[in-house]
Amino acid sequence: MRTNIPGGIRLVALGSDDERLLEVALRHGEHPEVVLGAAGWVIEAPAFATVRQDGALELGFRVVQLDGIPPRSATVRRDVGVGDDEVGEAYQRVAAYAVVTSERGVLLTQFNTQTHVAGDWGLPGGGLDAGESPVDGVHREVWEETGQLIELGALVEIQSHHWVGRAPNGVVEDFHAVRLIYRATCASPSDPVIHDVGGTTSDARWFSPDEIDGLPMPPLSRSLTARHGPLSDAP
Repeated sequence: MRTNIPGGIRLVALGSDDERLLEVALRHGEHPEVVLGAAGWVIEAPAFATVRQDGALELGFRVVQLDGIPPRSATVRRDVGVGDDEVGEAYQRVAAYAVVTSERGVLLTQFNTQTHVAGDWGLPGGGLDAGESPVDGVHREVWEETGQLIELGALVEIQSHHWVGRAPNGVVEDFHAVRLIYRATCASPSDPVIHDVGGTTSDARWFSPDEIDGLPMPPLSRSLTARHGPLSDAP
């Protein structure tokens, strides 16, 4: 399996007093809520994402005891054009993103033709380098894609998605995306500058909440911006 986290991913269930109730591996294609649910726990909120000395990525969750039927994994979807008989290369990729706000609005980046969503706008961020902490990864990605220096806030969501699709180079991948979403602010916003020449970003701008409504955005980016952007009522 290809992965940008060679040490693997470990899930940590935390009690109300931060006691470690469970530690278990997150394997390719698995989802945290399903893995922890099978062990009798329900996720309340993400707590941390850190890299251990052995290279493993720990994802911590605050949990309560499950009272009911545990969640099950959904059927793995296939992108249009990928046949049922096509076997993709297993690829587990961890990426970190930030909902960045400032007095100028929300910071968004535009995808270029190296992606399947060219012209759409999304959150700054991207895949972690091997051994890189999520916090360092977010700061690096935001700087590379927009030239902004940010103050990182809380880890607000950890998402897991699994599908079989065709990469931009035409290779079929059995893709497992684990996304870490942070809230962030920028005290001294400036006109964005793309430093990562040759990457997947074609443009970067600050947008007011009213402007965001009319932008082409993937549903995931739009929902994250709504939940954690300037109009959200979260702290």
